[in-house]
Amino acid sequence: QVQLVESGGGLVQPGGSLRLSCVASGTNFRNDALAWYRQAPGKERELVAFVTKISNTDYTDSVRGRFTISRDNAKNTVYLQMNDLKPEDTAIYYCNRRALPSWPWGQGTQVTVSA
Repeated sequence: QVQLVESGGGLVQPGGSLRLSCVASGTNFRNDALAWYRQAPGKERELVAFVTKISNTDYTDSVRGRFTISRDNAKNTVYLQMNDLKPEDTAIYYCNRRALPSWPWGQGTQVTVSA
């Protein structure tokens, strides 16, 4: 059974930065493309960024140039460095693999951007 544990969220002012981490257990982590998703209140979950097995990356347009996804296969961990945060980035952030079916979702980590 795969288990995902996200951390690193918090309350930050506009323009600030956060680094999210997600540790996966119960899977051979290096065999999958990994992704960060987010869900804002009243909205559907959306893909934010993904990193392939060979560390190619891509981002949704709204975060490109501000967020950076990376992975450490030795630690079974995927990261999301978020810079120049905006109020519209406020959401619960989740990690998972890019492919379907998804692993069981973790609890996520809340990111709130507010002055």
